[in-house]
Amino acid sequence: MTESPIEATAVEAALQDFCDPETGRSVVQQEQVREIQVQGNAVTLTLALSTWSAPLWQETKEAAEEKLREKLPALQSVKVDLAIHERPPEKLGQVGLTVKGLITVGSGKGGVGKSTVAAGLAIGLQRAGCRVGLLDADFYGPSIPHLLGISGSPQQENNEIIPVDCNGMPVMSIGLLIPPDQAVVWRGPMLHNHMKLFVEQTRWGELDYLIVDMPPGTGDIALSLSQMLPVTGAVIVCTPQEVALLDAVKAISMMQTVKIPIMGMVENMSGFVCPDCQKQYDIFGSGGAKQKAEELGLPFLGEIPIQPTIRSLGDQGQLQAVFEDPIVRPYLERICHRLVKNLADTNAAEPPLPKLTVL
Repeated sequence: MTESPIEATAVEAALQDFCDPETGRSVVQQEQVREIQVQGNAVTLTLALSTWSAPLWQETKEAAEEKLREKLPALQSVKVDLAIHERPPEKLGQVGLTVKGLITVGSGKGGVGKSTVAAGLAIGLQRAGCRVGLLDADFYGPSIPHLLGISGSPQQENNEIIPVDCNGMPVMSIGLLIPPDQAVVWRGPMLHNHMKLFVEQTRWGELDYLIVDMPPGTGDIALSLSQMLPVTGAVIVCTPQEVALLDAVKAISMMQTVKIPIMGMVENMSGFVCPDCQKQYDIFGSGGAKQKAEELGLPFLGEIPIQPTIRSLGDQGQLQAVFEDPIVRPYLERICHRLVKNLADTNAAEPPLPKLTVL
C-alpha cells in the first residue's frame, strides 16, 4: 500500500507546538514557518528566527527537523533553511532604550578579569549574529576602550550622544570622555547622573542585548541601574580561589537585594591549557565557581582558561582577535550559548506577554 503524500497543512500542524526561543510561543502562530515545499514525502521550508536567539539557530534548526521526522513518520527527507525574523525591541522602561536584554557583568572584587569577560561576551554574541551594544559603567577604572582599541570623543547630535562604533557594535565609556590619566573622583549623585546620560541620552539604536560592564564590588551603580531600568539579569565573574568566591557571593547578594536576577557565574583564569600538549594546569585551582553556583542554586555559564593570548591581545587593544585562538574561542562561545539558552528556557517556561500597541 502506497503511503499518502505529505500535505503542507500537515507540516504546519507538526510544528504547531514548536516554540520560538525568544518568545516561547508557537513559530506557526507567529508566522515564522515560511515557504513550505512538499515533493512527495520530501519537505523543505524556511524557519525565520530573530537575531536575539542567534547563538541557538543551529540547534533550533536541528530540533525543528527532528520534530518533523517525529510527527510525520512518512517523511523521507527534510531540509530547514534559516532566515531572519525581524522583531524590533520594545522600549525598555520609561527612558526610551530600545533593547531586548540588559545584561550586567559584575564581580565582588577587582582583578578577576570582569571587563575582559564583559567585552568577550559582547563580541561573542555579536559574532553569533546578535545586535549588541557595550556600555562601560566601570567609572573608576574604565578599561573597555583600551581592550577594544577604540579612542576619540563621542559626537553629539540633537542632544544625544553617538556611541563609538567598534566593528558595528556601539560602545560607550567614561574613558572616551576624559583624558586617560585623569581620575574620576565622584560621589553617588554624579555617578547616577552620568549613568542616566549613558542610558537615556545615548543613541544605542535597536539592540538584542546591551552588555553593561559594572564596577567591581557593591556600590551605587547597580542601585542606579536597577532604579532606571528593568535589568534582564547579571553575570558574576570570579576566579577559582576561595577568597575570590567569598567576594563573588557578596556581589550576588547585592544584585539580589536590588532585584536583579542572576543569569549565571563565570569562572575566569580557570587553569592553563598548554598549547603544545593540551594538558591543563590548575594554577589558581578550578571548579570553585561551578561548585559555588551549585550550592547557591544558580546557573554556571562556564570557565575561561588563563591564556597568554587573552592578556596580550587585551593589552594591544585587539581583544576581538581572541576568537581566532583555537583554545580560547570554544570557552567563550560556550558561555554565550549558555547565557542565551538559559534566557530561552526561561521564556519557554513562562512566555513573555505580547506587547499591545495603544493607538
